Amino acid sequence: MINESHERSIVKGISWRIIATTDTFLVVFIITCLLDQCSVENALKIGGIEFFLKLLIYYGHERVWIQFIKSFTFSKQQSLLKTISWRLLATTTTFLISGAVLNEFNQIALFIALLELISKFILYYIHERIWIKIPLGLKKNN
Repeated sequence: MINESHERSIVKGISWRIIATTDTFLVVFIITCLLDQCSVENALKIGGIEFFLKLLIYYGHERVWIQFIKSFTFSKQQSLLKTISWRLLATTTTFLISGAVLNEFNQIALFIALLELISKFILYYIHERIWIKIPLGLKKNN
């Protein structure tokens, strides 16, 4: 059985939030510009709020998934299921944050959430597969 340290979950969460926040900033900026409402300020606000809020949510999601991991081998199918469960949580959170920052839950907030659903689905899966190979904070229980 695998035992994953809290430190590993924190470091993994920070590495993911750096990638994801960069993606969020770019997605918000691109969508707002395409809809003639370019705003670096809103992109920074949404990205900043997401960084801290989703870091906490990510940590909880990681700790729950640790209960489902039974060995050091984490299959591609398990990674895919974990990716789907994270995307449901994260995309909903992005929509809510975007709507709150933009002061309306309209097509812009929806487009932001939908575009990041696609981009981050791919990025998260790759991030998960890379972290499977990193031994930091892993212990094997006998």
